[in-house]
Amino acid sequence: MLKTYSVRGLANLVFDLGPRPIGLAILHRAALRVGLPQRRLRDRPAVAGPFLEHGAFTFTHAPSSDICSVAGLSVFGGAASPHPALGATTPPPPPDLPPEHRAALLAAAQAVRPADWHGPFPADTPALRLDLYGPGDIRPVWERNRWAELPLLAQASRLDPAGGHLQRAELLLADWCARNPPFRGPNWACGQEAALRALHFGLALRLLGQAPTAGARAVLELHGRRIAATPLYALAQDNNHPVSEAAGLWLCGTLAAVPAWRAAGATRLAAALTRLVAADGSFAQLSTGYHRLLLDVLSVAAWLGLPLPPAARARAAAAVGWLRPLVAPGTGAMPWLGHQDGACFADLGRGGLQDARPSLERAARVLAGGSAGWPAEAGCAWLDLRPGVAGPIPPLAGRQGGLRGWSAGPARGFLRLGPLRFRPGHADLLHFELWDGDRPILRDGGTGHYNPVVEALVGTAGHNTIAFDDQDQMPRLGRFLYGHWPAAGPLPAGGWLRDHRGNRHERRVTARGRVWEVEDQVAGRFKAVVLRWRLGPGDWQATPTGAAGPGARLSLTADAPLRIALERGWQSPVYGSVEPTLVLAARAAKPVRWLRTRIELPFIDN
Repeated sequence: MLKTYSVRGLANLVFDLGPRPIGLAILHRAALRVGLPQRRLRDRPAVAGPFLEHGAFTFTHAPSSDICSVAGLSVFGGAASPHPALGATTPPPPPDLPPEHRAALLAAAQAVRPADWHGPFPADTPALRLDLYGPGDIRPVWERNRWAELPLLAQASRLDPAGGHLQRAELLLADWCARNPPFRGPNWACGQEAALRALHFGLALRLLGQAPTAGARAVLELHGRRIAATPLYALAQDNNHPVSEAAGLWLCGTLAAVPAWRAAGATRLAAALTRLVAADGSFAQLSTGYHRLLLDVLSVAAWLGLPLPPAARARAAAAVGWLRPLVAPGTGAMPWLGHQDGACFADLGRGGLQDARPSLERAARVLAGGSAGWPAEAGCAWLDLRPGVAGPIPPLAGRQGGLRGWSAGPARGFLRLGPLRFRPGHADLLHFELWDGDRPILRDGGTGHYNPVVEALVGTAGHNTIAFDDQDQMPRLGRFLYGHWPAAGPLPAGGWLRDHRGNRHERRVTARGRVWEVEDQVAGRFKAVVLRWRLGPGDWQATPTGAAGPGARLSLTADAPLRIALERGWQSPVYGSVEPTLVLAARAAKPVRWLRTRIELPFIDN
């Protein structure tokens, strides 16, 4: 993609991204051109099982020390991790669980069957030569291939040892290995996908109290090879890739007895955390969904024994605190900030995609030594994680982290801020989101899908902010890449941006009891502006000055004539689904200088 840019465009891209990711991307492409990753990923025979120990937990042999030792400590036990030592003749009994959790878990396990592993993508094309976008959307295919069924079946096997769940897991692994020959087809195309599969496998083994069989070690060795083949690509992304791939490489090196991978994975993960997670806990990839995935990967890897140096562990603990105030306490719902791709990793508590509380509670216990306020979370019981003390919810005052927050009683407001230090996924600067308890009043539109890109959702029009002349804040250069990033930063009560066309937008937020006000000031060479408010669920009706619904009343004023209307917009509650929603739009022409929105929430009778 780099070679298609003009000299000026490339110079601007280097300025925005910085020389490091550009240099790493160039080196990765050079390695592909001379065939280095391809030589590392030559064809190999498919692996045959058995992949698990069977016989209703008749595992009796002790684990080999060369695959279960890091710095003299048991990776799956002892002082390196908080769970019992691997090697007992039986796993621990299942935890005491609510009946509804047991029933849901066993029902889900009974439904597990081998899947359509490839979708529209060819299974026999060398993975590094595969067109990942022409045949369709690769994202759902990858989600189906993350082996999330393995921990589920391990849980079910402990609840019901005679229920055939281990045989179901064996069949799934055998079918996958037979239909996905090493390094061919879509499921070997991405190092992060190999890493997430390996981590799910390692978690399942630990839940079963098993050391890897010869078949399991062979599968994990192939996954480690895939991760190790393209390290420059992962490092160039400056997002979840370097974190997930480092954790997966460590796991594969540990269980497949490759010390170099084990050491490199631990080192790279610590470096990725200190680079990509700021001291306030914000992540380079501003996305609630990817932030949750970050915590899931870190907490699982750390529980399995991955060592984190003090500086990296402090960043991981801070990342827990950053997400906590964004999670609705009664439902676990999160704002749809940034890319939302439907990832649901290591879902031991069966919370599903819409409930982030299990992820947050597990991360709080493993990474921060505390609790997020849900002491009865079932997934933590499976890991024998006792809750610590749940401290106060951190204030949403972070500026380094791309968000500024306010709270007034149960109402919470979030403002997307600059400056942009890492590649943005959406053109969403100065997007404002408002929740009243568990109810979203003003919300983001989500993502839709990656192929094709849904511009109505990821562009400026998909957010609660101002668009100048109905254009995006920055031009799209690729599927996941914007150019000409706006200059942006915080203000005492909000934030500002200046786009590459010279237009300036300042936004200030105030909260006084049940009344919130958002003031927008604009300047520049624009001809007109449009302010959009994406309305939460409910029966909204237009009013002369805005809109009224079950959860709020919005009134808009400006220093120039306003054309206010309820318009049809789009939202994506889950990846792959796009549905209509209501958007309150206010349009004004120059010489407009300010617009003011008053949001009145229902009075609370104490």
